[in-house]
Amino acid sequence: MKKIKIEEDIIKLDSLLKLADFAQTGGHAKFMIQEGLVKVNGTVEYQRGKKIKPGDQVSVEGEVITVIR
Repeated sequence: MKKIKIEEDIIKLDSLLKLADFAQTGGHAKFMIQEGLVKVNGTVEYQRGKKIKPGDQVSVEGEVITVIR
């Protein structure tokens, strides 16, 4: 499990994927999300602008990111 610290109250899902080095570009993040490869708190998420807050878990192909403050 990888922990990502954010300074703000929220971060958009596509930005989190780039910050965590799961996506190299915004376009790559968009593709991953649209293809159903990303789960937020165990549910497949298709909105790249989904607001992620501390305590949320995001998983990509079995790798889990936990967002902390």
